[in-house]
Amino acid sequence: MKPFEATSLYFNRAADHIELAENLRKLLLTAKREVQVQVAIEMDDGEINTLIGYRVQHDNARGPMKGGLRYHPDVDLDEVRSLASLMTWKTAVVNIPFGGAKGGISVNPRKLSQKELQRVTRKFIDEIHDVIGPDTDIPAPDMGTNHEVMSWIRNQWEKYHGFHPAVVTGKPAEFYGAEGREEATGRGVGILAFKLLDRLGRKPKDTRVAIQGFGNVGSHAAKFLTEADFNIVAISDASGAFYREDGINIKQALRYALDHTMSLRGYKEADQITNAELLELDVEMLIPAAIGGVITSKNVDRIKAQVIIEAANGPIEPDADEKLYNRDITILPDILANAGGVTVSYFEWVQNLQYYKWGLNRVRQELDHVLSSAFEEVWQESHERDVSLRTAAYILAIRRVYRATHLAGM
Repeated sequence: MKPFEATSLYFNRAADHIELAENLRKLLLTAKREVQVQVAIEMDDGEINTLIGYRVQHDNARGPMKGGLRYHPDVDLDEVRSLASLMTWKTAVVNIPFGGAKGGISVNPRKLSQKELQRVTRKFIDEIHDVIGPDTDIPAPDMGTNHEVMSWIRNQWEKYHGFHPAVVTGKPAEFYGAEGREEATGRGVGILAFKLLDRLGRKPKDTRVAIQGFGNVGSHAAKFLTEADFNIVAISDASGAFYREDGINIKQALRYALDHTMSLRGYKEADQITNAELLELDVEMLIPAAIGGVITSKNVDRIKAQVIIEAANGPIEPDADEKLYNRDITILPDILANAGGVTVSYFEWVQNLQYYKWGLNRVRQELDHVLSSAFEEVWQESHERDVSLRTAAYILAIRRVYRATHLAGM
């Protein structure tokens, strides 16, 4: 199933519960604008390379559109369209005043030099600068991009429109970025995992956790959970997965990754297994924090974890999701679980508009407040309607977006 089909399926499951009319479903699912551009750059060897870039702006009923910029070889219009839609529901679930957007370039950033990466970014902004802006559509980091890429975006956009740091979030703290933005998604995963476990009557010290993905999200989630007394027994990245029955020393693993260009390759303090085997470990909690579509109809029957936290976007395919729900496995959906990043992006945007900087403690306190409130609303909706947490989250989001659309006079 293609990504946008999966997103639409989850949307329609929730829409059925609130008896949303067919014409309104089409209205809320259809993107307002889809932009595809040519990104032609000169490589370091003098050759011309032509890439394709995308920006999909899904909905602005609740505020300016917001969404990351992804650099990955598999980026295509369908994926970006799905992720833009997810951002609409994600911002609505946590009730921050944004709509959804997403962007991407079909490229492998690991194969680009630093200079080539900067040229790609600046050329892309040349092509889309007139459709993004602090009151229109605010990009942010995603897979394959980081705070440095956001700095280039801001600088290139300001060449056309003048000083306005709120045009992009995820910037370095010393370049009008927010304290705590880099840790935000992973920290949010940890906050919500802790709250979900409490609702389920489980204790962190009795909870073994496997985390697929040890990049920005997975590593910060692992750090938070370790400090909260969870037992992290498995971690992984593109080089493979690592398992230790008695628990992995996360501080040691983080130091190792930092010393080896953010890679766990060669890590000797745990047994090496495959990423596929990590998903099927006998643990209490599984956190897919890497790529989408890792739990499918092919491996779902071998999933043993009783709690799954979707730190990645779309890690569970719809058929597998239904089977897991029927097995009473609790899934915290991506539109809530990984919303910490966009929440702190909102804080950064607010600070930029006010030209007033918050401290790290305030950012963390506000993040905890926003995510805790959203979790309680989703949990209550789920139990009142006897539906999954995913369906409950979509119901809340759809109601808010539809209400905003209705109030605007549509």
